[in-house]
Amino acid sequence: MFAIIICLVSALVLIGADQWIKYIVDTQMQVGDTIPLWNGVLHITYLQNLGAAFGSMQGQKWLLIGVTSVVLLGLLIYLCSGRVKAPLLATSLTLIVAGGIGNLIDRIFRGFVVDYVDVRIINFAIFNLADCCVVIGTALLLLHVIRTELRDRATKKAAQAETEAPPPDLSGGEE
Repeated sequence: MFAIIICLVSALVLIGADQWIKYIVDTQMQVGDTIPLWNGVLHITYLQNLGAAFGSMQGQKWLLIGVTSVVLLGLLIYLCSGRVKAPLLATSLTLIVAGGIGNLIDRIFRGFVVDYVDVRIINFAIFNLADCCVVIGTALLLLHVIRTELRDRATKKAAQAETEAPPPDLSGGEE
């Protein structure tokens, strides 16, 4: 139960940080304004995203709200069920839930997602803290799945090798 509380509090802290930064950007900047933190490398640039990742699904607000809500509800139920024992899995789900809720709040109350992290050195899409949480959480989830699969295969292979091995010679070597 303590682990569940840590996950939920961590998610709330991340959601709060995400919303606080978005509030500052939304109230202190105009759309398209940019503040170089490291000129030509990293900027804070205000963008209103009406879609999903990389601006896909523009104008599909209600579909995005509906799908996101269902997925987040499922993840929250699973996270709070007590069946999540692996710390890596708990961390990944916490990050995904926090990021998903952060962007869901934007879609519901603003009608768009506030994006502001502008990594210009690689000419990447502008994103936000919630996006970082979802991406990192998804990468950790993938890592968890791969590790679990490899561990299960190794266990299965060891069990199979044990059943196929000849019985040990218990005679002491004498005839």
